[in-house]
Amino acid sequence: MTESPYKNIVVTGGAGFIGSNFVHYVYNNFPDVHITVLDKLTYAGNKANIASILGDRVELVVGDIADADIVDQVAAKADAIVHYAAESHNDNSLKSQDEFIQTNFIGTYTLIQAARKYDLRFHHVSTDEVYGDLPYREDLPGHGEGEGEKFTDKTPYNPSSPYSSTKAASDLIVRAWVRSFGLKATISNCSNNYGPYQHIEKFIPRQITNILSGIKPKLYGDGKNVRDWIHTEDHSSGVWTILTKGKLGETYLIGADGEKNNKEVLEQILTEMGQASDAYDRVTDRAGHDLRYAIDNTKLRTELGWEPKHTDFESGLKATIDWYRENEDWWKAEKEAVEAKYAETQKVL
Repeated sequence: MTESPYKNIVVTGGAGFIGSNFVHYVYNNFPDVHITVLDKLTYAGNKANIASILGDRVELVVGDIADADIVDQVAAKADAIVHYAAESHNDNSLKSQDEFIQTNFIGTYTLIQAARKYDLRFHHVSTDEVYGDLPYREDLPGHGEGEGEKFTDKTPYNPSSPYSSTKAASDLIVRAWVRSFGLKATISNCSNNYGPYQHIEKFIPRQITNILSGIKPKLYGDGKNVRDWIHTEDHSSGVWTILTKGKLGETYLIGADGEKNNKEVLEQILTEMGQASDAYDRVTDRAGHDLRYAIDNTKLRTELGWEPKHTDFESGLKATIDWYRENEDWWKAEKEAVEAKYAETQKVL
């Protein structure tokens, strides 16, 4: 195993889906690193996600990233901050915006002020959704997936929702603090993640848990919206590569060339779980639903030598289905409430 240049890292949002997978990745691969997880434990954060590794090397501090006192306490003992914490669900951002402004913008501002005060290495985890969406052309083979324009770190920002606009705002203040105050920061923008510990409001786990619960899966509109899927372990390795090898002030895009539209993914889930591929309901589309995301990961591959390992989406999806099947106690209690919330806005077509 390679020795880490950072011995005490703070991982914000480290009890959430992507953050907890990163905590497990670092714990399993870098035994010389102490990890402080700073998490507010909202509905999307779950202590159970990291319970098995809490101890001498991993500690949990329950607190808000917008609370300057708590942030100062954890930053004072760290040499790096990896910032995952965010309000991240588009549907929720369309109903209520306050918590997105508070967490994604004010929270990031609070963290970078602490990083600046203690001269810490700072990595900001963001999303490809800050770029808006890409063209989707029926005349291209494969209906446009995997072909044509892709996002790069030079793509202009064009966010579509309160969620993506607050993430864009957080990216921009990180960039400004690098330029104005010498903040030792990098940024990564990643495509859609899948894997264990993802909250059941999200697309893939929602469909899996619907089938396991005897509920018909739901597909927004015609299902042609394309996402560039990446296994969360590959996202974790990408972030670690940027943290340890990335050039300060630079933005790197993390993707695994996994473009598939929502209809394809849902039908693959149904087939894998022994259901008819058309055994789902179409529901009203999300307002402002981005059409296509696609990541150009050339910079991360060529400059930093990163490569994804989970390039077979079918096997990764199967393992994810197995995880939700084997961990019903992790998600079952929330299922009814999640579906009731969706029923308020989603009407079967």
